[in-house]
Amino acid sequence: MPAGRRIDRGRLTRRSFLAAVAALGTASARATAEGNGYTMPSLTFSDPTTQRRLGDLYARALTALADTHTIAADPAVYDKAGLLTYPPGTVVRAGGGYPAPQRWTRDAAVNAWNAVSLLAPDVGRNTLWSVVDRGPDGLVVQQDDQWWDQVVWILAARHHYRVTGDRVFLTRAYRTAAHTLAVRTALDLDTSYGLFRGPGFMNDGISGYPSPPASAWVRSSFVLDHPGTERLMCLSTNCLYFGAQSALADMADSIGEPARATSLRADARRLRQAVDRYLWRAEAGTYAYLLKDDGTVDDSQEGAGLALALLCGLADEQRAQQILENTHWQPHGVVNVWPHFPRFDDARPGRHNVMLWPMVHGLFGNAAASAGRGDLFARAVEQLATLVVSSDGFYELYDPVSGAVDGGWQEGGSGRAEHFVSQPDQTWSVTAYLRLIHDGLFGLDLAEDALRLRPCLPPEWGAVSLRGLRYRGMTLDIELSGGGGRVLECLVDGRPAEAVVPAEGTGHHTVELVLGV
Repeated sequence: MPAGRRIDRGRLTRRSFLAAVAALGTASARATAEGNGYTMPSLTFSDPTTQRRLGDLYARALTALADTHTIAADPAVYDKAGLLTYPPGTVVRAGGGYPAPQRWTRDAAVNAWNAVSLLAPDVGRNTLWSVVDRGPDGLVVQQDDQWWDQVVWILAARHHYRVTGDRVFLTRAYRTAAHTLAVRTALDLDTSYGLFRGPGFMNDGISGYPSPPASAWVRSSFVLDHPGTERLMCLSTNCLYFGAQSALADMADSIGEPARATSLRADARRLRQAVDRYLWRAEAGTYAYLLKDDGTVDDSQEGAGLALALLCGLADEQRAQQILENTHWQPHGVVNVWPHFPRFDDARPGRHNVMLWPMVHGLFGNAAASAGRGDLFARAVEQLATLVVSSDGFYELYDPVSGAVDGGWQEGGSGRAEHFVSQPDQTWSVTAYLRLIHDGLFGLDLAEDALRLRPCLPPEWGAVSLRGLRYRGMTLDIELSGGGGRVLECLVDGRPAEAVVPAEGTGHHTVELVLGV
């Protein structure tokens, strides 16, 4: 495999699966929660059925993250920036079935953003630094041939600072983020459209695209091997750039560079205007998938793109509600891209087309919670829980009609569509579920100065508590009762208060919220 190229999510066919597992070998040395910096909160629903369905799965996900997915970090591989700390000397891997090393920006950033920075700040920090290099001009997110997902690191870095309040991390992360965004803007901003070029966030496999740009004569599953894919302008990628510009502006404010923050927010406004101009479909009440450089629009539904439009704040409140109302769900959830491209169908669904990736489905569930759609949020959580329990594992992807573990179909080295494997022990499937609980159900909304609680409790789930959650110098027990997303009453240590936990607090505190619609 050429140097610098990561494995796309479709490179491992069934024939290569066992070889990949063998290559992983001892590099996946397990690390236990004890001594690793993980806290292991307990999730308890008052309703026994909900507890068995959702609460027990939360405990299982925590254990998997702290044990199976947290690995020893070889400094020669993972510490190119010289910023990892030993102890803990660990990072979070991408998952089972992939060859080592797994130094992949997208996975590292998503997993830190989803859960690791909250549950194990030292491991989260290590995981973020593990994909950063020291270049001739300073710290920069590693520059590989999957450039379009580099900026998700910036969102994860802001999140890590908001979780921890670590000013040393903030200063270094700001320099890294600013350098990375400057490189990508210089190389990838299409000034004629005002949009960033690059394939879709999740879609490093060619099955995620129509034909053209998918080319039958190219014997490769990797998107960039197909002519013209480098010039695509995709919804998810531009939402991430909007989020990265906004996140970097927040970081600039935090380190005392208000002029830079103002400039970045102006860039973000221009990008939002370009996305709205070229990708918003007023007649359908949603965004299109991508724009080609000849002006042609593919109006497919991109699950990650729609979720990120809400989570990154690109879609305003009115459009957010339209998107949620108009998004198509398959029987088991929100899929990667809908509908089938003509070369795929229900019998042979495309791996990056109409297939259910828990990470994408989870993002959409959180987007629904953030916009107050408790019905859609509940549906997303329950569907993901059903998939995991029925398959007895957090797999990479599933058939959205049958719910079976399946890797889907994709063009490969043979020159024809091949049946791919769904990898086991997928880390961002684990962290997707954890984020649904933390950010969706309990509404953990982290800012520089406080933790605000904006819960979304489906009434049918009953009362629920999250105990032993560490936040900076505090340990929190959070209890929700009632149902809905509006806080009717909040008690902190038995006294009436706002649903806000100031960041400078210390000690053990109980927060009780009564919710209504």
